[in-house]
Amino acid sequence: MQIAALRQRLRELGAKPAHEARVLRAWLAGQPLTAGPRQAEDVLPLAVRDALPALAAELDALARVRSQHPGADGSARLLVELADRQMVESVLLLKDGLCVSTQVGCAVGCRFCMTGRDGLLRQLGSAEIVAQVVLARRQRPVKKVVFMGMGEPAHNLDNVFAAIDLLGREGGIGHKNLVLSTVGDRRVFDKLESLAAGDVRPALALSLHTTDPELRAQLLPRAPQIGIDELVERAEAWARASGYPIQYQWTLLAGVNDNAAEIDGIVRLLKGKYAVMNLIPYNENEGLGYRRPDRERAGEMLRTLHRRGILTKLRTSAGQDVDGGCGQLRARATVTPAEIKRQRRASAPTSG
Repeated sequence: MQIAALRQRLRELGAKPAHEARVLRAWLAGQPLTAGPRQAEDVLPLAVRDALPALAAELDALARVRSQHPGADGSARLLVELADRQMVESVLLLKDGLCVSTQVGCAVGCRFCMTGRDGLLRQLGSAEIVAQVVLARRQRPVKKVVFMGMGEPAHNLDNVFAAIDLLGREGGIGHKNLVLSTVGDRRVFDKLESLAAGDVRPALALSLHTTDPELRAQLLPRAPQIGIDELVERAEAWARASGYPIQYQWTLLAGVNDNAAEIDGIVRLLKGKYAVMNLIPYNENEGLGYRRPDRERAGEMLRTLHRRGILTKLRTSAGQDVDGGCGQLRARATVTPAEIKRQRRASAPTSG
């Protein structure tokens, strides 16, 4: 389901803009669709009121929590099953944050990420993206949404921006707390530039991971062909236009991108920029061949960047203590076609 189709359906039932907004706000809050001022049921048109039970059932069917994996730090990874039984992951973060997925799978194929191992399976509709927020709000407050889960938002741009717009207008989430993450795509920057004077302007996170073009091409084999200097230049333009610093994401891989040459590269690119460098020690995925650096090495990199004038934070990837790196929960829960055949053979009646 798309948000635009949901709006159109309400209008066809006779909902005015105020009625439409009331129903959408109730859904986004994880409340019954009739929630609102005490006189809401009297104000909503009869046709809308009569349709709400069926509409609520359809919205509830968009996504459900299949399993929940709490972390010791207070975060929790959710394995979310969609109506077609495909699965994505979202993460309840500390300080009322939520990380949502935008695709089932991912086409970028980052070498260190479990999500991209099977490629892109399908896009999430705009309502499916928002449904993850609704599920989370039924458990705890959500005041910040980061689009950093499964998938590359740039490859599902219309649906992602429709979700951002709804959350910003009716979901009670401030612009700077709607954070769009991307590996870097000219289409994202073009879209952001068109929103510079708009009502909802998200913050931007850029997955950089290295300052070496050749290494970046190896780590992110199907990322758009855009130079690192151009990425930073266009990101800086959005930082100045929006008033929010760019959050550069750097997954720390032991022996790969935690060396002195990378520190020099970061300083060259980001010195004087309106930016925050987020160092994120790798959440290890068995079989992918990358390791998490030790705490001492990560801390040394943090301190060195600080000394050289780069605002840097050492982040903790939620779910490390439950082996819940992006894509891991889905990978463990997904039954492959070969496994389905094996199970069928095992359960088939034997003759004689």
